[in-house]
Amino acid sequence: MDIPVEVGLSPTLGIRGLLATRDIAAGEVIERCPVVFIPVAQEDALEATVLGNYYFLWDDDFYAMALGYGSFQNHSYHANVRFQRDFEAQQIVFTAAKAVLKGEELTINYNGDPDDVTPIDEGFGVP
Repeated sequence: MDIPVEVGLSPTLGIRGLLATRDIAAGEVIERCPVVFIPVAQEDALEATVLGNYYFLWDDDFYAMALGYGSFQNHSYHANVRFQRDFEAQQIVFTAAKAVLKGEELTINYNGDPDDVTPIDEGFGVP
């Protein structure tokens, strides 16, 4: 599978982010990331590490660390990528919510929906 992204410098945040290496069509699957499960009971330990900035909610019992490029996407209230949990395959699937141009940063909305403007805080992620 051609994964059309690379880690680079976010043009708006000045930190690492995910950049398109080619144009990506709306609706195109960008990546299917396998996940490592972290028990919710270990949240305090997880938050005490740098990895506390990179995990997703999975369900009531687990958080998920997306492998591959999935955890490198920064937040935007008007994201160009959506993510969905595939429980059966134990993956997070990232799909272009709108067309993304080569060189553009790929972003997700930590609230789940690409255009959800609810302020983010602790406990964000897919409900």
